[in-house]
Amino acid sequence: MHLRRLLEGVRAGEVPLEEAERLLKAAPFADLGFAKVDHHRDLRHGHPEIVYAPGKTPEQAAAIAREIHGRAGRVLVTRATPEHAAAVLKSLPGAVHHETARAVAAWPDGHPRRAGVAIVTAGTADQAAAEEARVTCRFLGHEPEMVVDAGVAGIHRLLSRAEALQRARVVIAVAGMEGALASVVGGLVGAPVVALPTSVGYGTGKDGYAALLSMLNSCASNVACVNIDNGVGAAVVACLINGNQSA
Repeated sequence: MHLRRLLEGVRAGEVPLEEAERLLKAAPFADLGFAKVDHHRDLRHGHPEIVYAPGKTPEQAAAIAREIHGRAGRVLVTRATPEHAAAVLKSLPGAVHHETARAVAAWPDGHPRRAGVAIVTAGTADQAAAEEARVTCRFLGHEPEMVVDAGVAGIHRLLSRAEALQRARVVIAVAGMEGALASVVGGLVGAPVVALPTSVGYGTGKDGYAALLSMLNSCASNVACVNIDNGVGAAVVACLINGNQSA
């Protein structure tokens, strides 16, 4: 539970003092033995800790997710294998497995969301990274507008959606190959562009290094770049630029 909501609940008489005391005593983290869950992340960043599933057993990922959800009312588990997803879904029946994004998420009904983020992809092959960014944005309280399969190889597709990109406060540009999309979008909009290189491409472009270097060397001064396939990082930065949205 967010500290402000907790204090408001105490003031309104909706949360007993004993319950508030119990929750505050559990701060700033919960020690599960194999993990220390950072409950103060919400206070510092405006959102709960995001769970990175690789390296964790399905049972560990589920236990961490259950702990975060119990306190924050929402949780996001990223890079989840089917085994991770099954364990989290069993632990949190209201959670949803977003297979393309490789994520499992749970948030309350009526979770408020802010407009202003656009996500543009160069091609269908970039969908996994874009979906990870989209689900993360929604978890953080933002509703991104999607512009898909609009790469520079058919630039008319991108230009036909220029208006949608230009009204956004921040754009996430998702591309592999040579990563030219970020620079082109940067030249079309006045807002910040978060470049998200993907591990898509032939030959020397393989694993996303060509796209990464191209985006880092963009001639558009409003482009900044995150790491290869880092949809979570791109979403967090974009949402910070777009403005915090309370949940």
